[in-house]
Amino acid sequence: MYCSSKKLPVLRQQLLDWYETKKRDLPWRKTEDPYAVWVSEVMLQQTQVSTVIPYYERFLIEFPDVRQLAAADLQKVLKAWEGLGYYARARNLHRSAGVVCDTYGGSIPGEWKPFRALPGVGDYIASAVLSIAFGQPYAVVDGNVKRVLARLLRIKAPVNAPRYHAEFKSAADRLLDKTAAGNFNQALMELGALVCTPRQPLCRQCPLEDHCLARSKRQQAQYPRRLSGRTVPRYRIAVGVVLKKNRLLITQRKPDGLLGGLWEFPGGKIKKGESAEAAVRREIKEEVNLTVGAVQRLARVKHAYTHFKVDMDVFICRFESGRVRLNGPVDFRWVTVAGIERFPLPKANHKFLPALKEALARQGF
Repeated sequence: MYCSSKKLPVLRQQLLDWYETKKRDLPWRKTEDPYAVWVSEVMLQQTQVSTVIPYYERFLIEFPDVRQLAAADLQKVLKAWEGLGYYARARNLHRSAGVVCDTYGGSIPGEWKPFRALPGVGDYIASAVLSIAFGQPYAVVDGNVKRVLARLLRIKAPVNAPRYHAEFKSAADRLLDKTAAGNFNQALMELGALVCTPRQPLCRQCPLEDHCLARSKRQQAQYPRRLSGRTVPRYRIAVGVVLKKNRLLITQRKPDGLLGGLWEFPGGKIKKGESAEAAVRREIKEEVNLTVGAVQRLARVKHAYTHFKVDMDVFICRFESGRVRLNGPVDFRWVTVAGIERFPLPKANHKFLPALKEALARQGF
């Protein structure tokens, strides 16, 4: 399965030479600042490069170093992250910045054990940051790398089965050029992103074409192997925008878990046999202890999370009676339409905000 020891130096150099001439011009490749590299790697987890670039640039303007990130209010950090998704990344990065300042005097540790112990730092983030920013000899293994390795070495293990991760890690460790670990890691990831793509890999453009075992057998299409995915559940959700005079009610989610710390409009799952309108009235009563009168349908929004999808029916609801008493959320605000912009909201809520603003403008808000 493995390349011979005699061929490894040639393979490594060919990959590094290719990377030097073909790599994309990305902002995080213009710095060796460990903080900036760390921010980029956290953002790039499960998020496309094109999406990350503007967030990365704005984030570093707002929080230019680890001390300023640590000193910032979490809500401000979540607002800067708004729309990027996987908000636990932002919460952990903020917590880690505090640990770096409190424990290491604001200097990001360049050794495995202390850096790996920071909140939210797993093996991939540790390997990426320590190799790129500190030159430490740790191999990275992400989706792109697994795909390259699977074809290059004809690894039959499914790339999406966690129990086989160690097999890919072992292969990456053996291939790694320890004298240029950061560039080699980036080169392998770049190869997967640009050439060794999931479908129809560009083998004739690959610097490792002569080394690739799948290519030699004309089996590129058979690799990487994957286990069939589970059916993703879909839920129906009812959400209510409660109006009281010229204010709207928003509630804050618990600090941890899915969308932790973000603000949203009250709502929840529609029960079997229940209408969306009945569900939104019930959810508002259960969640914030308010009774609403007139209910006007605003929009239907479809949104996909990592492990489930939602069909969200959104209503504009007129406050009728009651005082807010929270059951689930941890805080609430009555805000103006313009004031909503100050709060970090889930992407699903942003999908109907334009329609909401238009509807309220017609009603004189």
